[in-house]
Amino acid sequence: MEREEGLLVSWGIVVFGSLNVDFVVVTENRPAPGETVTGSSFRIHPGGKGANQAVAASRAGGAVSMAGRIGDDHFSDALTRSLTESRVRQDLIWVTPGVTTGCAVITVDMRGENSIIVVPGANGLTSAQDAERLGDSLDGAGALLLQLEIPFPSVVRAMEKAREKGVPVMLDPAPAPDPAHPIPGEVLAMVDVIMPNQHEASVLTGRRVFDPESAGAAALDLLAAGIKRVVVKLGDRGVVCAEGGNVLHIPGHRVKAVDTTAAGDTFAGALAEAMGEGLSLEEACSFANAAAALSVTGEGAQPSMPWRGEIEDFLARER
Repeated sequence: MEREEGLLVSWGIVVFGSLNVDFVVVTENRPAPGETVTGSSFRIHPGGKGANQAVAASRAGGAVSMAGRIGDDHFSDALTRSLTESRVRQDLIWVTPGVTTGCAVITVDMRGENSIIVVPGANGLTSAQDAERLGDSLDGAGALLLQLEIPFPSVVRAMEKAREKGVPVMLDPAPAPDPAHPIPGEVLAMVDVIMPNQHEASVLTGRRVFDPESAGAAALDLLAAGIKRVVVKLGDRGVVCAEGGNVLHIPGHRVKAVDTTAAGDTFAGALAEAMGEGLSLEEACSFANAAAALSVTGEGAQPSMPWRGEIEDFLARER
């Protein structure tokens, strides 16, 4: 490992996925169908599950490359600026002429809960050919981190490229797949680490997941599908992790939630970095739990993501 500008840089993480601009409205209560409510604030933040996870992993101490598509509109500048500020490499980000950058419209209530509408834009044009273009970036990489916010064929081809090069595949299966079109078993078998939330775990396994016990049962189902390590995220109740038939519940942290938008992405990025540093699954989940807890105490997706020192200070206080 080496140190760079105060950060612990351990390995190479390639993130292939979506880049969005988030339009965030804060209101006391989210509107019911047909209802108009008054919001208290409006902000524009860089986001997208792929870019979010790249920023989270980099701020947690990783050497990270982001791969994906943006449009040629002025909104893309906010995305690239945030990645630059978070020290994420961008040579695998391709501009798609005549197409808007992906965006998400997010409504956040006073309890910190959110509702999200995603417009794919350039993300929707990401292709299997783009996965081929990852090329040499995967040579010697510690992990390929994927989500499901870009077309599925591009995700599958990226997995295949990683497997060809002996690179571990980490999948955040979000947004949850359509139950009518489940992820094929041969695709799941290419995944080394999967990290669904309880809704996604329910969709993947057909089992209702609502507490640590049911999450553990779902985790065992996913291990049986050929996945090496499983982490089921339970929000403020922490996570359930499983490998080799062993299941463990790691409780969450008590914090005042302001905006939960990027908690799952923060967890995924921090988990990738922690596992790359050689931490056990339990240790890596504890580190990622802390990062996710810190992220909900601030507004916006990427702006709220903690840096390495903040995570370590938080863990020290919690011991």
